[in-house]
Amino acid sequence: MTVTHELDGKVGVVTLAKPPHNLLDDKLINDVVAAYHEVLSAGCRAILLRSAMRHFCAGAEMASWGTGTKLHTDQAGLERVWRSLEDVPVPTVAAVNGGALGGGLELALTCDMIVAANTSFLGQVEVAVGLLPLLGGTQRIAQRAGIARAKEISMLGRRHTPEAFERWGIINLVVPEAELSGASMTMARQLAAGPTRVIKGIKMQANLQGRGGIAAADARQVEINDMIWQTKDRQRGADAFFASGPATAVFEGD
Repeated sequence: MTVTHELDGKVGVVTLAKPPHNLLDDKLINDVVAAYHEVLSAGCRAILLRSAMRHFCAGAEMASWGTGTKLHTDQAGLERVWRSLEDVPVPTVAAVNGGALGGGLELALTCDMIVAANTSFLGQVEVAVGLLPLLGGTQRIAQRAGIARAKEISMLGRRHTPEAFERWGIINLVVPEAELSGASMTMARQLAAGPTRVIKGIKMQANLQGRGGIAAADARQVEINDMIWQTKDRQRGADAFFASGPATAVFEGD
């Protein structure tokens, strides 16, 4: 088994567990997608993606790419994977330890938030072996850090410190290695305790803007507003505000 999953309260914990370094191939990618579906079906309200190995994901299983691993040749298949990971209806947090290189970084970039250990290292290194980022990494770095930085990271293929990636807006938080598990779980639990369908609307807005610009997000604003206006959590938030003040609501996810 390359991926395990469990519920920790309302957090779905999906763990990469492919020895020795979680090297990426079609099976690992599909197993992550399947694990997301499992924890969603079990009722999770946030997902934490983490690693049980020395590295979060040290890159591709090079021997299989182009032979047994062919996702990068299948446009429709790639789009299904991106939708399954990026548009999952709950917030997702990646906890990055060790190396997140090539496809490993691209996997982390499908998450809404990334927390990294201060001992980790990250990069789009495919150019060093004569490849480009095959799973959409260049464009996702451009979303977060701008086109010039995306070209630099993908064209030069260097390994970068998590502090640099945090400064450039590619990841959200850097913590001491010993605190990675606790810090990433705390973030996931806070997200899971929030108004889940409202957070889904926020995620839709951000993803629409990231892919199609402000106009694309604006075009669906009323639709998203209507969706969240019908939620019980929106009413709970309003009721708690008038009864006991802001930030006192207990949300149930519906």
